[in-house]
Amino acid sequence: MRIASVEVIPYSLPFREAYVTARGRLDRREMVLLRLRSDDGLSGLGEAVPLSLRGGVSLKQVVDELEQFNRIEPIEESELESASSLSAPAHCAIATALLDLRSRRSAAEGKSSATAEPRPVPCNATLVAGDPSAVAEDALRWLEEGFSTFKLKLGTGDDVGQVRAVREAVGPEATIRIDANASWDVETAKRILAELELLDIELVEQPVSSLAELADVASATSIPVAGDESIETCADAEEAIRLGACDVAGLKLSKVGGPEATIEIAEVMPCFLSSALDGPVGIAAAAQVAQTLEATAPPESPRFAHGLATQRLFASTIASVQCEIRGGMLYPPEGPGLGVEVDEAALEAHRL
Repeated sequence: MRIASVEVIPYSLPFREAYVTARGRLDRREMVLLRLRSDDGLSGLGEAVPLSLRGGVSLKQVVDELEQFNRIEPIEESELESASSLSAPAHCAIATALLDLRSRRSAAEGKSSATAEPRPVPCNATLVAGDPSAVAEDALRWLEEGFSTFKLKLGTGDDVGQVRAVREAVGPEATIRIDANASWDVETAKRILAELELLDIELVEQPVSSLAELADVASATSIPVAGDESIETCADAEEAIRLGACDVAGLKLSKVGGPEATIEIAEVMPCFLSSALDGPVGIAAAAQVAQTLEATAPPESPRFAHGLATQRLFASTIASVQCEIRGGMLYPPEGPGLGVEVDEAALEAHRL
């Protein structure tokens, strides 16, 4: 298959309310839409989300990496697929767009074997850090919409107070997980987790920075530890298991380099999908990966809600068709490929 055009569109989506974590504050999410068009008129969508609060590559670097393929003459699909020296977000955009394009091609040729409706994906609520009473009120709004798993962003203030307030608000049956975004040192993590053990915490995500530190914390708490920032490759996952650093990994497509890279890590250790505050394309791609992991996981493997309901945090979108959130579940679009359709006027309005 030959690619006739490569369109690279940086854009941003504003949040309904500022997104606050231990890593900082965001009022909007900047990302890159990649659109590949084949020489027979089909198109595939990909998305790159630079992890700006984590010290990762910049939006400009990702745009520059993808723009190198924006040529007048058609290029071979294999040339895109084998591109080296790309950042993980840029590679994710290419891998996702090719996946979407190939799937749409199969559907157009009548080769698609998928006849069942897409399966919904269970999701957690994502609560931004803040005053305990405000976080609890936010949890209740998510609860009213059908969510039963709540992820709290800690590391900015009264961590124990926030968790206690949410537990009192949502009740004993709800699932609570916490994420410190590597903001604690080892002793702080041990102290706070000891205080939280009685509040029935499902897992703590990246309480400290390194795998060695995670192993130290994991040995001192009964709360399962999940890796995030420290697990970007299969080698990282294997090292985490060797050290006893964590029981599970939270994976973001843009962090690890795309759908296939995510599935490869999931073959090493149990995983759940998490949003990098993606736009509609990234969320749809992650939903498909979550479905794949569910379908291929051994029966005895633990099941986790996925952190993919973050489109609820945005005030607008660039899609006319995208995933829908209902009753704590993410419902993928039913169309071919990722199923996402772009609203061209909305995309233009949000272009950077």
